[in-house]
Amino acid sequence: MLETHSLKILQDALQKLDAGFASFPAFEAAAPDTQEISAILASAAERLHDNYPYFHPLYAGQMLKPPHPVARLAYALALWINPNNHALDGGRASSAMEKEAVAEIAAMFGWDAHLGHLCGGGTMANLEALWVAGRLAPGKTILASEQAHYTHQRISRVLQLDCEMVRCDARGRMDVAALRARLARGDVGTVVATMGTTATGAVDPLSEIVQLREKYGFRIHADAAYGGYFHLAGNLAEETRRHFDQIQQVDSIVIDPHKHGLQPYGCGCIIFRDPAIGRLYKHDSPYTYFSSTDLHLGEISLECSRPGAAAVALWATQRLLPLQQRGEFANILERCREAAVKFHQRLAKDDRFLTPFPPELDIIVFAPRAANLDETSILSRKIFEAAARRNLHLAVAEISVVFFAEQWPDAKQSHCSVTCLRSVLMKPEHLDWLDRIWAILDEATQECLGR
Repeated sequence: MLETHSLKILQDALQKLDAGFASFPAFEAAAPDTQEISAILASAAERLHDNYPYFHPLYAGQMLKPPHPVARLAYALALWINPNNHALDGGRASSAMEKEAVAEIAAMFGWDAHLGHLCGGGTMANLEALWVAGRLAPGKTILASEQAHYTHQRISRVLQLDCEMVRCDARGRMDVAALRARLARGDVGTVVATMGTTATGAVDPLSEIVQLREKYGFRIHADAAYGGYFHLAGNLAEETRRHFDQIQQVDSIVIDPHKHGLQPYGCGCIIFRDPAIGRLYKHDSPYTYFSSTDLHLGEISLECSRPGAAAVALWATQRLLPLQQRGEFANILERCREAAVKFHQRLAKDDRFLTPFPPELDIIVFAPRAANLDETSILSRKIFEAAARRNLHLAVAEISVVFFAEQWPDAKQSHCSVTCLRSVLMKPEHLDWLDRIWAILDEATQECLGR
């Protein structure tokens, strides 16, 4: 089932790459011991069997999937050079490709002028965003929702910044009234708007946050690590679309190409609307920044050595699948969202399940209906295991009971959370496999409910 036909394309590309260095004197690298390497790789392949089938449509659990073939091939191609995108001397072509790819991401959000680069992932990208926030508003508090990624609190502690969490509404989004009340107390430097939480895919009310900035004056950082690419999707709900349409008004954006951008791990991206932010990174490294007066990416990054291969892979992917509305890439996102919407509709019509709210992106949270929260948590894990025995791999998550307030109005106050089932339908093939997924879930649920 693993795609291997494209390996011939890689071999052809390697010959093209090799031809580019034909002017150098002949050089034969030490021949590897192919027999030993073959044995080691065979052993590695066997070890890798101990994984869930992330590439398969029946894996509908966490936000995991393989990169697009063009990204995989371009990354491998670059490894024969192994460029380092810290300084131009270590990655001339790949640095230029990174700048082009990042500019295309910025343009997707409506930014022409910008400052940005790739990094190891969303955590590192958010660290840079909060580091800049702390430099521009020293001593002021950072606000994020209770459903924001846990790294915001952890990063803030690393940076010795005050970070407070704002309560969420029953849809998992930052509560506007709670945010307004906290802003009124003053001393807020930055508000983090999560454009797609990793738990439920909820999108914070960016339109209202932008309006509040006019009165209270603070920076807005959009953590769009998971949901950012859905800005291109044409089938978002009206309210969600309204918030995404305001994203160009924020001060900084984080997006993870290694999620919906079809890239290998790790490939994150941080971009700032104001190019003058580069002054905060200013430093000198005369033994690396000597080959050009052009901008070295290390001059605008907290990371030093960074894989040029990641930039080559992203550049190649965006050549094949441009970041355009109504394009092929946008269609992939729309199919993921359509799969989630249809899955939710089936759950909502089935009295065996509770689902707190429809998906804003492609993440669905649901739970088996039971007499009480404890029984629901037990049944969730049983269904998870029963589905896995049938090769349908879901995920379990601890979800706030607040999200189920309508379904469980008499929930005991002692319960803060309930164990639920969670699916991330981030592969476009999920739409075609929805009937099969539902059939297995139905069978597993009947087994666990005893009917």
